[in-house]
Amino acid sequence: MEWFLNVVLVLVMGLLLVVKGSMIQLNGNGYDGIVIAINPSVLEDEKLIQKTKEMVTEASTVLFHATNKRAYFRNVSILIPMTWTSKPEYLIPKLESYEQADVIVADPYLKYGNDPYTLQYGQCGEKGRYIHFTPNFLLGDNLNIYGPRGKVFVHEWAHLRWGVFDEYNLDQPFYITRQNTIEATRCSRNIAGVNRVLKCSNKSCAIKMCKTNRKTGMYEAKCQFIPEKSQSAKASIMFMQSLDSVVEFCTKKTHNPDAPNLQNKMCNHRSTWEVIMASEDFRNLSSMRRTHSPPPPTFSLLKTQERIICLVLDKSGSMSTGLRLPNLFEAAKLYLIQIVEKGSWVGMVTFDNVAKIQNNLTQIIHENATQEIIRNLPKNADGGTSICGGLKAGFQVITQSSRSTSGSEIVLLTDGEDHDISTCFNEVKQSGAVIHTVALGPDAAKELEKLSIMTGGYKVTSSANMNNFIDAFSRMKSRSGNLFQQAIQVCLESKGSTLKFKEWMNGTVVVDSTVGNDTFFVITWTQSIPKIYLQDPKGKEYHNADFSTDKDNNKAARLQIPDPAETGNWIYKLRNENNSPEDIALTVTTRAKSPVVLPVIATVHVNQSTGHFPSPMTIYAQVSQGFLPVLGVDVMAIIETESGLQETLELWDNGAECCNRVGGSYSLGRKLSTTILKKNNLFFLEGEIKLNPPRPGVKNNEMEVKLEDFNRITTGDSFVMSGVPSKPIPDKFPPGKITDLEARFQANHILLSWTATGNDLDKGKADHYKIRMSKNSAILRDNFDKATPVDTSGLKPKEANSKETFKFKPENLKIENGTKVYIAIQAIDDASLISEVSNIAQAVKFIPPPVPSTEDPCPNNNSIGYNINIATIILVVVGANPREEEPEIKKKKTDQI
Repeated sequence: MEWFLNVVLVLVMGLLLVVKGSMIQLNGNGYDGIVIAINPSVLEDEKLIQKTKEMVTEASTVLFHATNKRAYFRNVSILIPMTWTSKPEYLIPKLESYEQADVIVADPYLKYGNDPYTLQYGQCGEKGRYIHFTPNFLLGDNLNIYGPRGKVFVHEWAHLRWGVFDEYNLDQPFYITRQNTIEATRCSRNIAGVNRVLKCSNKSCAIKMCKTNRKTGMYEAKCQFIPEKSQSAKASIMFMQSLDSVVEFCTKKTHNPDAPNLQNKMCNHRSTWEVIMASEDFRNLSSMRRTHSPPPPTFSLLKTQERIICLVLDKSGSMSTGLRLPNLFEAAKLYLIQIVEKGSWVGMVTFDNVAKIQNNLTQIIHENATQEIIRNLPKNADGGTSICGGLKAGFQVITQSSRSTSGSEIVLLTDGEDHDISTCFNEVKQSGAVIHTVALGPDAAKELEKLSIMTGGYKVTSSANMNNFIDAFSRMKSRSGNLFQQAIQVCLESKGSTLKFKEWMNGTVVVDSTVGNDTFFVITWTQSIPKIYLQDPKGKEYHNADFSTDKDNNKAARLQIPDPAETGNWIYKLRNENNSPEDIALTVTTRAKSPVVLPVIATVHVNQSTGHFPSPMTIYAQVSQGFLPVLGVDVMAIIETESGLQETLELWDNGAECCNRVGGSYSLGRKLSTTILKKNNLFFLEGEIKLNPPRPGVKNNEMEVKLEDFNRITTGDSFVMSGVPSKPIPDKFPPGKITDLEARFQANHILLSWTATGNDLDKGKADHYKIRMSKNSAILRDNFDKATPVDTSGLKPKEANSKETFKFKPENLKIENGTKVYIAIQAIDDASLISEVSNIAQAVKFIPPPVPSTEDPCPNNNSIGYNINIATIILVVVGANPREEEPEIKKKKTDQI
């Protein structure tokens, strides 16, 4: 049994508060198909291209040796914005696009400034979304801050390609070891350094020894680990790649499993190298032992072109079923008027058993060009289905206008079977065109999905109602990365309902401050026009007479609001005036209000295009304004089968395990994390502490998007879940893994807290919990059931996503100063299915020592202030043991470090 599903993401934000298909392949030992794309907003600078080449070339050698001669970068494409000056060496892209790039070069995400980072959605071992470098990072002199750019790229590549995580923790830079000593969070433990507090304001700085907090036993909050510049430790690239000696990943032998970092939390305390070696890249890959160095990468320079689209629309006899053809007409019209970017070139082909060119390429620069295509939209359905004929005619539309099919787009919609579709697969591959497919209904050719996969296009499965048609076309947006050009090419409000005679459909459409240009209200019906009432935020009313109806399709009415549409709540009321039930739908689209203020956008994708029951599938959603995340958003995912059945899921961004069971068959959820490169502002060199210039501070209010209410709806790709048994569906889904368990001593008790998981993944509530503890974290990790059990008879699980707390007194455990206990938890459902073991939490008992009689417990630990007139501070630390002696100040003029 196979179900074809379409994902629609609905977003709502209260007052309080994209599918990516990488082209990377590892052929032999070389990575091919890497795409690095420069954002259209980046000012033209040829040095960016050269610096990017240098970074990748250096990174290839670093990667080769870090992976023990297993991999290097072989073929890399650099995608240049359309706004940059054309050059003879710039080629035309084929399947490459900004949206699907593996690395983007764009202006900073304010929270991180110029620090590189990788956007990671998934769990340990799952690939990331993209790496973000800024122009300033590539062009600036920042060797002393980040280390060589090639090593930085390898650090981020490990996030992106192999799904490993950072081995430092900016929020918890120290931890207490099993020997009850304070240790810096790092990997490996062989990296040497000192722990100090550095306070700087204006031109005055002071350095102090780190004091121990009497209540926690840990160092004071501002204490930091300062590594020695000269090291012998070779690992790890995921801790601090800026150190000269660091050229390897932490292995099982050098890994620090006790460090409270994200790698240990997400990967069950496995080393980064263990995760990398378990990846599909290296599972069966041999090293190039006889090769000393890899060959240099080959670079292709590609320049983004004007968008070229050809609509290839099915008008075979089966399209006369129900309202398929009228709904296709209105959805295609909406696409041409409201979705396609101005300046794009559009042509159209219709087909049944033969294909006919209706429009050659026409540039969409004024309404007349759009109307010329709309007049030729299919109005009658008859004949068989020849998908290959339609595609070949689409290619002809492009080539006879002296354009290349490479990088051009075909939007193919069909509801019919075509057993000969595979005969044109080779021609499709050779064309270099991107094929977006809309499979309409259960009889659409199953090979359509292959067309999308082989060309990197979108694939959508749609039922025949108007809203689904519109959502499907809205998915076919530009992939250039120009957010103002794309604006909001999705519906703000897409709502349909079957109304009885004189029944009303009422609601509110929110137009927020980031949008308001090209705003359209479109109302569709099945038999007769409803009574229309619309009121803008200032009270202006619109009625039936204000809407225009189509001569060619009397089942739709449209109202264009003058730019910009009023910000706020638009109230609508629609009443069925027909004696029989009427299907009425409202769709609202808009674009960005200003090129200066980026619109809030929502993107959605599924972790895989196909799955087999009972393996879970995951939905990921991202809401952002530029690179800034929009927090506190309510996210609803509507899962729809090809027959029109729907299931609604709430997606959470609480950082816990994220899965929901859909209709007893599908596991879906949302998770988003960003890994930011650790920036080394300090290092310890030959008795001196050197300070690099700190990055410019960013105000907290610049790190978050502050908006009024807003709504968004966006459509994701289709996916297939096969092997689903007939009802009743057997319970094959255990509770989801708990990933945020925390523990701390409270007197002689231990207080635990975590986010509740569900009965099936994160839906419902578990039947009971199993908690175990040990003085050795390895026992919990490797032999959970052999650890000491905790009595949980009084613990009743709450609904998924609720906050759980539980306090217990450890039995048969002598509790004294320095006692350390590791705790983990499993959830069990009503079918006795057991979750994975949670992250391992640590609780340390610390008894504050008596307060000394003197006010200053460290009389030799005075702060030393001084003025600086240079960018670099050099402090001489005197004494054989720099951890215990107070530094002596020596000022010295030097070049900037």
